[in-house]
Amino acid sequence: MDNFISLWGESAYTSLGFFWMALWAFVLGYLISSLIQVLITKRRMRKAMGGNDLKSVSLGTFFGFISSSCSFAALSTTRALFNKGAAFSASMAFMLASTNLVIELGFVISIFLGWQFVVGEYVGGLLLILFVWLFITLTNPQNLIKSARKEEDEDDEHHHESTLSDLLSVDTWQKVGQKYVMEWQMVWQDVLIGFTVAGVISAFVPSAFFEWLFIGVGTQGEPGFWSLLQQAVVGPIAAFFTFIGSMGNIPLAAVLFGEGVAFAGVMAFIFSDLIVLPVLKINARYYGWKMALYIALMLFICLVAASLAMHYGLLAFDALPDASQWSSPAMQEHFKLNYGFVLNVIFLLLSAVMVVLWRKKQKEHEHHHHHDHGGSSVGDKVMNALCVVSVLWLAGGMITYII
Repeated sequence: MDNFISLWGESAYTSLGFFWMALWAFVLGYLISSLIQVLITKRRMRKAMGGNDLKSVSLGTFFGFISSSCSFAALSTTRALFNKGAAFSASMAFMLASTNLVIELGFVISIFLGWQFVVGEYVGGLLLILFVWLFITLTNPQNLIKSARKEEDEDDEHHHESTLSDLLSVDTWQKVGQKYVMEWQMVWQDVLIGFTVAGVISAFVPSAFFEWLFIGVGTQGEPGFWSLLQQAVVGPIAAFFTFIGSMGNIPLAAVLFGEGVAFAGVMAFIFSDLIVLPVLKINARYYGWKMALYIALMLFICLVAASLAMHYGLLAFDALPDASQWSSPAMQEHFKLNYGFVLNVIFLLLSAVMVVLWRKKQKEHEHHHHHDHGGSSVGDKVMNALCVVSVLWLAGGMITYII
């Protein structure tokens, strides 16, 4: 019993320490993405995404990159662009870029995993989009596309489009504050649950479990191709059962890497936020089950291929990260006074400014903009329950840690 209480306290401390490490990166990333989203509208984007060619896919990727969002918001925006005329391949490029090539994700990955994984995220993300475009071109699912597309009204056709000169306007910054708060409203559950689970796994799950789940873990030297393939396949399967978005998955990915999972397996796990069960269900409601299963299979095949390609690409340049030379975030002192502490204080103050601007905007316009997280469903109730459990777990654990 004493051992459990000790591990409970260690788990809660690790979870909160993980979040404290990443806090400034979250805030900075969401500030940048909120500003960009105010300046670039969906109307501008869909005009450039009408063809199944390199130009449309490239622009879809670029617009996704500057339209940082959680998985559920990305699904909603992708559906709107697709139904308003964007090509299916360009829509998929947008969806993947808006969840995998986002600014804040790179910041958080650099803190937890290092520069090689940042390269893997961005270069591998581009490879993933390229593979998806090739998959769509080769399979040519025209019947699925026709049955899935639904006409939507031009709801933003007459909206004012911001320009760089509007940065001097108070109203523009109120919109940025509104977007910033909305970003946190979209991801706080994933972040809370993801960081809590990462702490629990770090403290309670023995290394033997990872050696059993991922072939090749615990052995010396570079794993063979079949071991790497198995790890790259198991990574998405593990992610499927976490129900957590990309931002919440990063501390879990750090735990996996610390336990010896290969670069390919970790990257496949990180790339898998769009094939988890809640996302599959939402896609089924948007496009029908046939298209939803097609998208899931396509993403699974392509992300495994992209993860393996990045692994062997870094290996060719002798740049693969070595877990034995890597400082696990779980072993670091999280709350000491250093540059990270100072950055957190600065960006918390900026967050407070964004909240004040958001409140002023809310008073002027008494309507709320909600993103679709699947409706008031069983999944929502499960997420809410998990959040309550996470808060109680962290609070109880910190009490035992302090005592």
